[in-house]
Amino acid sequence: MVDEAEAKGPLAEVYAMAKAHSPIGIVAPILQTMSLRPDFLAAIQAASRMHFTDGALTRAQHEMIASYVSALNRCRY
Repeated sequence: MVDEAEAKGPLAEVYAMAKAHSPIGIVAPILQTMSLRPDFLAAIQAASRMHFTDGALTRAQHEMIASYVSALNRCRY
């Protein structure tokens, strides 16, 4: 994983966007696990933003469902 302080070029840009969209202003560790593939990370971030926008469900409802499924799968994320 590439630490935020060591990110350069496209990765630094993707990290900056992740930090800007984070409700707590950080680059989440789960995103950092994809840091060796900034192109893939950017695509994941775009899909996540689309998934967690309000639509039929609110962001809070999306988060509750994701948390529940993660707990069922014994995933810490």
